[in-house]
Amino acid sequence: MNAGQQTSILIIYTGGTIGMIRNAETGALESFDFNHLLANVPELKQLNVNIGTITFTPPIDSSDMEPTLWARIVRIIEENYDKYDGFVILHGTDTMSFTASALSFMLEDLMKPVVLTGSQLPIGTLRTDGKENLITAIEIAAAKAADGTPMVPEVCVFFQDKLMRGNRTTKVNSESFGAFDSNNYPPLAMAGTDIQFYTRNIKKYVPGLKLKPHYEYNSNIIIFSLFPGIQQEVVEQVLLSKELKGVIFRTYGAGNAPQKKWLIDVLSKATAEGKIIINITQCAGGSVHMERYETGLQLLEAGVTSGHDSTVEAAITKLMYLLGKDLPPEEIRRRMSISFAGEISV
Repeated sequence: MNAGQQTSILIIYTGGTIGMIRNAETGALESFDFNHLLANVPELKQLNVNIGTITFTPPIDSSDMEPTLWARIVRIIEENYDKYDGFVILHGTDTMSFTASALSFMLEDLMKPVVLTGSQLPIGTLRTDGKENLITAIEIAAAKAADGTPMVPEVCVFFQDKLMRGNRTTKVNSESFGAFDSNNYPPLAMAGTDIQFYTRNIKKYVPGLKLKPHYEYNSNIIIFSLFPGIQQEVVEQVLLSKELKGVIFRTYGAGNAPQKKWLIDVLSKATAEGKIIINITQCAGGSVHMERYETGLQLLEAGVTSGHDSTVEAAITKLMYLLGKDLPPEEIRRRMSISFAGEISV
């Protein structure tokens, strides 16, 4: 947008609880018409922001979100990138962190805010958190630094009072208004009486970068968690499946696994076949350090790759993204170990 023009924000409503409003006559919850957004949320008029809206028809329950729909969101952003200063994506909470993580990789060289938000209660209920989340997300997407550049030129999630890097978030509570957390990375901003931005934590704006959208993905992967008593026959059937291309391997503590010869043999055979196995911890916070203990070192020797302090959501969407590029296994392993969009601390 040109200097001096009113800031423009595009709201993309994909579905979710936030988009429900109660019918005054029947009492039933119905999908909210975001074409009449200002009429139903008059507080937005105080923001002095030009708002456009695009609605998925029909709206998607977040349990049904999948890579083809991520690509649809990317297409919408690409087609409207030069028309708007920022984007707000309204999304169901159950898979919001997966979508935020996927978009952080699919929108390469993004230099505008993409803020995902939603709510625990429908926007049409009395105690809804939806209005607060929506209004603040729009404020954040419209926020500019003193030099006129976007305050938050990256994919992020805003919920309750916290702005978080999208690919660092996980849904941690199904009932609390504070539904999301970012255990391994500090917040980008906090919303109180004012919105306080922590610029040291935010991706730096780089002038001249042109958005490079990506649409390729390969979802022939699984999330595989260790547990006491895990059986050899089951592990072999899963990890040596012909169709399987990659595994997000959730291990104990700092990346440890039981010292069972059969397990290491299966992992070694899988990696030798070209399967990508990424080791992340089952712990809510912390990182994988396979070289620290013998129980982790054996995995490193079997060809397992460290996922560092990645969330499950970031690890699985990043692996889908890389597998979609038909790269050699060693190149994918290398790229999984470096940070693309601030998703891991290396």
